[in-house]
Amino acid sequence: AERQAAEAAARREADRLAIEQALRQEENERQAVEAAIERETQRQAAEEAQRRTLAASAAARVPKIKTEEQTVVMIADDSKVVRVKTSRLLTAHRYQVLMAEDGLDAARQIEVSTPDVLVTDEDMPGMNGLQLARQLRANPRTAHLPIILVTSDNEQLRANAAAAGVNVVLGKPYPEEQLIGHIQQLLRNQADA
Repeated sequence: AERQAAEAAARREADRLAIEQALRQEENERQAVEAAIERETQRQAAEEAQRRTLAASAAARVPKIKTEEQTVVMIADDSKVVRVKTSRLLTAHRYQVLMAEDGLDAARQIEVSTPDVLVTDEDMPGMNGLQLARQLRANPRTAHLPIILVTSDNEQLRANAAAAGVNVVLGKPYPEEQLIGHIQQLLRNQADA
């Protein structure tokens, strides 16, 4: 009887140890699965973060060119006829147009609201186009404003215009499409900068 009791006790102990070992093994497997799930979750999160970073980087590299409807062009000219004619041309190409009667008027308006492009005459009373360009280039807020100077063309004036920071000099008379082409190119250049 003692021997049978000892054998029964030994079997129970062996069963208990086997159950404990099975439970430990099951717990280890559960922890391994949880660790694998955690690693996979972290990997997926890292991949998603990388995708977002790449997408943001790609979006940042895409030039932000405004549409014509979003683009504001200021015309500064002391001739009302020229202002109206140029305004009609720009409006026909869907640009928003602001008009200034001379360089001083343009400078005052630009202080309040900066256009996307300035088209200015060179020869105006009060403040001419070159003086206006120099003033705009001296102000950090307007230093990069694209400027198109319209004038009777001569080489000395081109040199002075370049020194004043004018982007484009158009001689009078100019083909209308040439003005539109210069505006589009200046906006593309600015978006790429």
